[in-house]
Amino acid sequence: MALDSDTQTPAPNDADAPDKDTPKRRQILSGARDVFRAKGFDGASMDQIARAAGVSKGTLYVYFQNKEDLFKALILEERIHQADTATAEGLEDQPVETLLREIGLLYLRKFLRPEKLSTLRMVLGATEKFPEFGALLFEAGPKAGRRQLTALIEARIRRGELQCEDAGIAASQFADLCGSWMIRQALFMPQHSFTEAEIHRNVDAAVKVFLAAYGVKG
Repeated sequence: MALDSDTQTPAPNDADAPDKDTPKRRQILSGARDVFRAKGFDGASMDQIARAAGVSKGTLYVYFQNKEDLFKALILEERIHQADTATAEGLEDQPVETLLREIGLLYLRKFLRPEKLSTLRMVLGATEKFPEFGALLFEAGPKAGRRQLTALIEARIRRGELQCEDAGIAASQFADLCGSWMIRQALFMPQHSFTEAEIHRNVDAAVKVFLAAYGVKG
């Protein structure tokens, strides 16, 4: 794409190459993130992104060829921070009920963060036009989280604390129980927030239902 003569910018040197993680590139991505979240993919323009990032259009086009290229780079960066991780750190010797409760709280708190919800809305708005963008985030988020939770459930099956035929299905069900109505409400109603008491109550109910289905009766 041709650049206006008054915004021509020389190519960056090796220390500031457009495909490297540099302060300038991060500055552009930060501005793009704000614009895409506010306007959506179709509503955003390179002019708006350049203004939000505090760079000239010439500099913007040195780093990214077009809006699609910029959006994909942003999704690749976002997926690093979007993983629905489940961790058992420090909980290895705790009862399975405690383990599930702590994992559920971690999962729901992370999912309900405003920046995560904004990213999900941004990507969902572009997936019909660019399905690969949704696939990138799904792989790094829900799919990665499901793998981790499946491994934790399998470990507790081996210890005789849980019983189920398919740990992967059980992992998906637990995540759905934890999120249930709260995640759907948060996605569609950005102005709504939840208290810690509501989050705890939702997770406690999820653990109770999960153990009723898969817990080993003493």
